[in-house]
Amino acid sequence: MTPSESEKQGNASTSGEAGDQPVTSETGNVAKAAQQRPAILIVEDDFLIAMEAESALIAAGFQISGIAATAEEAISLARTHKPAIAIMDIRLAGRRDGIDAAGDLYREVGVRCVFATAHDDQQTRARATPFLPLGWLSKPYTMMSLINQVREAIAKSSSR
Repeated sequence: MTPSESEKQGNASTSGEAGDQPVTSETGNVAKAAQQRPAILIVEDDFLIAMEAESALIAAGFQISGIAATAEEAISLARTHKPAIAIMDIRLAGRRDGIDAAGDLYREVGVRCVFATAHDDQQTRARATPFLPLGWLSKPYTMMSLINQVREAIAKSSSR
């Protein structure tokens, strides 16, 4: 793996994390602030949308605990990183969809989702209802609407 590939992979799965550097008294406050920022899991199989969402959320002060393109990747990342919430696309790569993934995240890790999808019909919403969605974003959405929805979702998830 070339350094640039390694950097890209690291950015996609650990953006916003403190890294491998030891915490010193000078950087202790920075590391502590990074740990206190809510971590978001992005579950999106469209690479460009995922990268744009990651960039916007980091700029808004959130930590990204990972980006997953499949339900299985999402569940694995959530078990490892314990995000505050997940941004969940309904149509994912692989055999399982985002509602299946949301169910596993909710049951196994206690993570609730904001669904970001072009498939926003009553039947889809009814399937997701048991997993207590924190919100819905209809595609195409703006990055500002994503950030606002995430802020509302964090507030909802913190108050339970």
